[in-house]
Amino acid sequence: MYCVNCGTPLAPGLSFCNRCGTSLKERGASTNTASITAFLTAITLLGIVGLGIMLGGSLALRKEAGLGEELVGVFMLFTFLIVCLTETMLIRQLSRLTSANQSKKSFAPMQPAPYELRPPSAASLGEPVSSVTENTTRTLEYSRREQ
Repeated sequence: MYCVNCGTPLAPGLSFCNRCGTSLKERGASTNTASITAFLTAITLLGIVGLGIMLGGSLALRKEAGLGEELVGVFMLFTFLIVCLTETMLIRQLSRLTSANQSKKSFAPMQPAPYELRPPSAASLGEPVSSVTENTTRTLEYSRREQ
C-alpha cells in the first residue's frame, strides 16, 4: 500500500503517513460522491430557477410594469447570460473535481527522496581509477640528478 499524497510505501495499520503526515483513514470515496452530487444538484436547480426568473420576470415586466417588448427582451437576454455564465462556472468546477478523482486513482509511487537510503545497485564495479597523484610526485633520486 502506498500513501495517496506522496507515494511512500506504507506498513499496514498506520493512521498517518510517516513521510508527509497525511491521514490514511478511508474518507475519499464518500466525500467525493457527496460533493459531485451537490454540484449536480446546484447545476440543475440553478437552471430551473433561472428559467423561472427569466420567464416570470418577463411576464411581470410586460403586464405589471407595462414595459415594451425591447426592454423585456433585454431583461431576458441578461438573465439568460447570467444563468449561462454561472452554469458554466459550476460545470468547470465539477470537471476539476472529477479529474482530480481520476488522477488520484492512477497514482504512481514517487522516487525516494535524495536523503533516503536506496537499495544497493546490482551494477558491476568497473576498472579502478588511477590515482590523481600517480606520476606527479618526485622521487629523491630524481631530485639528486637535478642541480
